[in-house]
Amino acid sequence: MASYTDLFGLRSNSVLINRIAVAVTIKAQVYVDTTPTDADQLTWASRVLTSPRPEAEKLLHYLVAADNTATISQITGASDAAIQTRVDDAVDALVAGGIT
Repeated sequence: MASYTDLFGLRSNSVLINRIAVAVTIKAQVYVDTTPTDADQLTWASRVLTSPRPEAEKLLHYLVAADNTATISQITGASDAAIQTRVDDAVDALVAGGIT
């Protein structure tokens, strides 16, 4: 398990943030292409497609909290598919909860 200091340090890990930015962009594309899509999903997707990095940075905080028992190596070494799954699940939960 990583220390809170180590987890907080992930905020400056540009490689991880860039990977999450790609994952949120893919999730936005799925929301746009899915029928029916609700207004909250489209609003979130529009924001991501305009500027994915800020959304990725916000989502990083959620993902770090959700994976707080993992090591830094496990978090940064996750496969693209694993990151996509975590992002998809997190975005669905946040949009459904009205927290986007």
